[in-house]
Amino acid sequence: MSSAITLLGEPLFTADASGKPLSRIATAFPRHDLLVTLPGIHVMQRNAFVEWYAAERRRRGLADLPGPEMDLEWQAAVDLIVAGDTVLIRPDPLAMPLAFQADEMLQRLLPKHRIHFLGVLNARVRDAIRQRGELWRITPLPKTPEEMRAMIESARIGIGGREIYYYGLATGVRYLTCQGFEELGLLDDPALRAQLMEISDFAGRRNAAGYPELSFFPPGTGIPRAELARHDWSSLDPAELRRAWEGLRDIFVARVKPELRRDDPDTIEWRNRMASVLMGREDEQAAEEPLLGLSPEFFLQIEWLPGGRIEQGEIVFDPVIEQMAGSTDPELARLLDEKPRKFIFNFVREYGDLEHVNIGRVVSSLSRRPSMRGRRDVYVAVLKQLQSPEEIVSIIRMQKQGVREYLDLGYGLMDAMIRAEEYTEYILDRRLGCRQLGMNLPVRVVARRISEHYDAREGGAFPIWTPYFERHYIRGTATDKLSPRRFESPDFARACARLLGAAAAPNIIVGRCDVRGGPLFDDGDEVMVLDDAGMPGDIVVADHTGAFNDYASPLEEFAPSYALPVRNRTDFLPDVPGFVNVYLGALEERLRRIQEDYANRRKAFDTLFAHLPNQEQGSFAYRWKRVLSRLEETDSAALVSLIRGNLSR
Repeated sequence: MSSAITLLGEPLFTADASGKPLSRIATAFPRHDLLVTLPGIHVMQRNAFVEWYAAERRRRGLADLPGPEMDLEWQAAVDLIVAGDTVLIRPDPLAMPLAFQADEMLQRLLPKHRIHFLGVLNARVRDAIRQRGELWRITPLPKTPEEMRAMIESARIGIGGREIYYYGLATGVRYLTCQGFEELGLLDDPALRAQLMEISDFAGRRNAAGYPELSFFPPGTGIPRAELARHDWSSLDPAELRRAWEGLRDIFVARVKPELRRDDPDTIEWRNRMASVLMGREDEQAAEEPLLGLSPEFFLQIEWLPGGRIEQGEIVFDPVIEQMAGSTDPELARLLDEKPRKFIFNFVREYGDLEHVNIGRVVSSLSRRPSMRGRRDVYVAVLKQLQSPEEIVSIIRMQKQGVREYLDLGYGLMDAMIRAEEYTEYILDRRLGCRQLGMNLPVRVVARRISEHYDAREGGAFPIWTPYFERHYIRGTATDKLSPRRFESPDFARACARLLGAAAAPNIIVGRCDVRGGPLFDDGDEVMVLDDAGMPGDIVVADHTGAFNDYASPLEEFAPSYALPVRNRTDFLPDVPGFVNVYLGALEERLRRIQEDYANRRKAFDTLFAHLPNQEQGSFAYRWKRVLSRLEETDSAALVSLIRGNLSR
């Protein structure tokens, strides 16, 4: 393979005098170190390669290739998209080695972090990139309404005429909307004729990946191919041309729901539907499916970071990690995070036989509660052992108060280290107390540490040890994010009510509250696990945040908050009274069982934390003692009656 790359067309990122890119697409031919950037569509660029290759063979005195062999050369190409200062590779899921060859070729022209892969929603593409420890290189999907609007706006593209289409990067399909087709009526006769000829021509073509070159939005609507083919646009006189266009316009309008006829990114339904198809999800229901095996609440919320893979037992970190430190490149600055590499070291030490590891950070809180002080960084780790067919998915949560946070508060290094260790023990003690009182927490939670550098206020830096907690991912959906459509089933609603009531009992006992005293329940930490039939099977509390924060207030004061799981669902419950009775019945039954368990095994409960300091200032042993006393004094029937009384407020 030669070191030089042959270019057919202008260099990547070349723009005209107005700053508009000359070509937003390109095609790579890795076998020949050749890049085509000529304006047009990818099929045209492939055809340009065929012409070049035939001429090149003749120039070298070689015979023309037989048709089947030339077809293979035509197919050995990789579609590229030019987006700003980045090149996006659209791989063929069945030819990932070819895509990686194109990647290596492009890295001779621009930095690795400016080359991304499309295809996050394709399992073959995702798995191939994941095995290289490079999930961070899959083009991030929009995560906010603003990012969706920007993606939709940047998708406008033309073929030979006006930019009337929306281009789906993942599939190469150009979508024509109802409004876009209606606005063709504003063109003069020659322009209208040319545009209709273009639409008729490309609506019948398919790209190299087998997708239509042109489709109508939303998929399944628009103008049937037979209707387009009925007209010979080149021979119609102006009056006939207008009448034919009007007839097709009326067909298009009739087949599209009113809320999708206008191109309006501020309309949620239109924006979400357009964003979905541009991302390659033409099935409207697909937008609710989990991404990367995670629940829907994680959809579009994970930013994958440079990681590593294991080759012959040795860790191979992504070379881009070394480029990030001190770089002024904004893309590298966005990826800069020293923690993933430290996490990987710990995983390798624990498992020993890993094949690959990918680390992503959760870009925003999945909980609906107000943000609280302290560190809140959350990461997702996806790792695979050599001999295991299944991947391990773990959640990593940084400890809220660590050495860094105590140093920032003005403590000396030794005091900060001691306080951080005490806080770790406090978290683990609370976890044990919650389990003792019947809260269904993840079976395995491990406290670990990584080293970080701390920049002192007076100058200089020194290493510190930062604590974090790691647990296996719970495959379910947070109770507050269950789709209202699920509750259309009375059986689902009753099962959900029973589990919510049972989960509420230990939650109210341990006084889970935020720092302002507001009870925490059914707001993001309770994960509903469905059984094989899709029915509620269990609720696992993913994080016991706020447990034992309120250890003194009578439980009756919490009654209004524990009416909310019903009140928040009233609008879509098929049987509100039935849901209420099941929820409150399960809450009361579980509360009584916990009280009976305490009465029957009092010594086991009373002495569980007897070894800890018992200080009225709020030590955990003191909190534990107060919570048990409050549990014993509570009248469960009266508490449930108070909750029922708050249902209509």
